[in-house]
Amino acid sequence: MAINYASKYAQKIDEKFSRESMTSPAVNDDYDFVGVKTVNVYSIPTAQMNDYTATGSSRYGTPEELQNTVQEMTMSQDRSFTFTIDRGNYNDTQMSNAAGAALQRQIREVVVPEIDKYRFKVICDNAQTTVTGEVSKETAYDEFLTGTSELIENNVPLSGCCAFVSSNFYKNIKEDSSFVRGGDMSQQMLVKGQVGCVDGIPIIVVPSSYFPENVEFILTNSAATVSPVKLSEYKVHDNPPGINGWLVEGRVYYDAFVLDNKKNAIYVFKNSAA
Repeated sequence: MAINYASKYAQKIDEKFSRESMTSPAVNDDYDFVGVKTVNVYSIPTAQMNDYTATGSSRYGTPEELQNTVQEMTMSQDRSFTFTIDRGNYNDTQMSNAAGAALQRQIREVVVPEIDKYRFKVICDNAQTTVTGEVSKETAYDEFLTGTSELIENNVPLSGCCAFVSSNFYKNIKEDSSFVRGGDMSQQMLVKGQVGCVDGIPIIVVPSSYFPENVEFILTNSAATVSPVKLSEYKVHDNPPGINGWLVEGRVYYDAFVLDNKKNAIYVFKNSAA
């Protein structure tokens, strides 16, 4: 006689690995988008220096009217999702697909990564300096220092800067014999994903799928990129009309803008060998 073995479904869900937002250290919310779709930002230039002349009526030089430019920042990313959970399916699967847990999973695995990827794309598309070259364990640290030197030359304070690196670049810089992990002993900073620090700049490893094509690392100052999340609303409807169960809906209204006068605070390195 055959033996019929028993089986059951575990109540503990096999969740995917996920990350919290990694781009938070790279952006700011200095501009108020409450009540408006578009914010206009003035950029004011400076006047050139002249040699002072001790005679005549224009001793300071010939005055020129100070001009200005306007950068228009208009929100464009209005995104949403929805799904249902039938009460019968819920009961027949040991209540494993609870609406609240499913919503948190959607935010964690879909919404947050989408915002991060969009921010990285905007930052890379608007970088003043984009360098292409080959990276190896002999050159990784030098390429990184070249980027920080570029920021210093552009009068960008290293305080407030952060570096996002691909897994490939992280491997190479860790194997670079000249890489000094001066900040590895001070990992008390609450920066998600931080694995090291160079000259006070935290290094955050990012999955390559988050970066635009061939990008190996990004150096940026948080003052350069404005990234408002104007609306982030999620709802769980219990037994809505026509559904015996739950209807889950979510909407997130966000965008990212690089300020015209701060594009020089972004340095992007791309791998030419990719």
